[in-house]
Amino acid sequence: MTSTEAVKSVLGVIHAKRNGQTVGNDDLATVVLDYTAGRIADYQMAALLATVACTGLTHAETVALTRAYVSSGSTLNLSTQGKRVVDKHSTGGVGDKVSLFVVPVVAACGVPVAKLSGQGLDFMGGTIDKLSSISGLRMDLGTDEVVDVLTRTGMVVSGQSDDLVPGDRATYALRDVTGTVDSLPLIAASIMSKKIAIGTQGVVLDVKYGPGAVIGSVEEARELAVLMLRIGHEVGLPARAVLSDMRQPLGYAVGNSLEVAEALRALRGEWIPRYSELCETIARLMLQLGRPELDVAAATVQVKEAIASGRALAKFREWAEEQGGDVSQIDDPSTLPSAPHAATVRATHDGWVAGIDARTIGSAAARLGAGRFSYEQQIDHGAGLVLGRQVGERVQAGDVLAELYGSAENLESIVVTVASAFHVEDHEPDLEPVVSAILGGGWPDGDAEQGDESENDGSGNPSPWW
Repeated sequence: MTSTEAVKSVLGVIHAKRNGQTVGNDDLATVVLDYTAGRIADYQMAALLATVACTGLTHAETVALTRAYVSSGSTLNLSTQGKRVVDKHSTGGVGDKVSLFVVPVVAACGVPVAKLSGQGLDFMGGTIDKLSSISGLRMDLGTDEVVDVLTRTGMVVSGQSDDLVPGDRATYALRDVTGTVDSLPLIAASIMSKKIAIGTQGVVLDVKYGPGAVIGSVEEARELAVLMLRIGHEVGLPARAVLSDMRQPLGYAVGNSLEVAEALRALRGEWIPRYSELCETIARLMLQLGRPELDVAAATVQVKEAIASGRALAKFREWAEEQGGDVSQIDDPSTLPSAPHAATVRATHDGWVAGIDARTIGSAAARLGAGRFSYEQQIDHGAGLVLGRQVGERVQAGDVLAELYGSAENLESIVVTVASAFHVEDHEPDLEPVVSAILGGGWPDGDAEQGDESENDGSGNPSPWW
């Protein structure tokens, strides 16, 4: 039931923002707590979100909103682990299965990793959906269980519990149906509040851009990365940010069990173009946040050794068993869920793959059953598609461009859509790197690296470059 005082409070914030005024920290905290408690109606909070999406928030307001989300629920204390616990977050993209690789790799290197993940929506898959392809694997741990699993295995991945940042949880559900998902201050506050609440001591932010991501341009991705890094600096959370290109899908597989199988191949040492490169970069940055004494070369060696030795795969298996997963599916990924029907997209002429529209591929995978268009929708863990080629690879007429997996009712109609996503030309295209920039500053004892936009302050530590 709505409250008169709560309604007055949210309307006051809306009017202030519409008039270009700055809102006080207490005002934002009050609105978040009132909405979480049900004292503000959805349509009133929707009006505030729409206002923020149009007018923006100052940096101080964005930090205040972040803190309000954190204060709306409980927080975890991971200092008892005896080591720096790190985390990573991706803003989402088609074929983004990075967490499935980097979390066990970093944990196998001796740095604990605690990660809260979410479901996918529309054309972008979610880590929880992918991992739920493994039979029995629990993705709904309570806060005590999160700490217990982390203590026993050195890594934990779970969905967001009801008592962690419930203000963000409620607000995000509303953002999805009000066209305010792509507001940079709202994205930044949502992401960083979860990182702060879970109690990690370092986070790597994978900020994606392009048709296969929420953020369209590299300029916007950079702006969002800077905003989140500034929040981290403000609250004392060491952070790095990677800008990664999502103009084509990441890796070959798009779909839940298909992506788990591809991640397991990478953990077994198979090099998957772009995907493996991005994963090793993020894993190295996470390792450096957890162990700041490591330079770039030493951290890179440790990441590669964890993969080559099989320790990373063994860590994934150990963790999955701890959370109730059927490890026989990890040992034999062919036993993961599969769709009953398949169709093939083939090249119609010789040439080079010059482009693959990631959003078209992601939308096709969702239509096949791999994604959802509302949170209540059930997904088919075996549905999706596997690309036969990536950008820059040579094809001949008749070569497989993609294999589609789904239901018989809609499979053939989606073949045409997937075929339209491939652009084949008669000359070899210039390839763009998957990682376009690594940004950061203000983290302890780190070293600036080539290509980084941090500046060294002369003390051996990069100073914040924003």
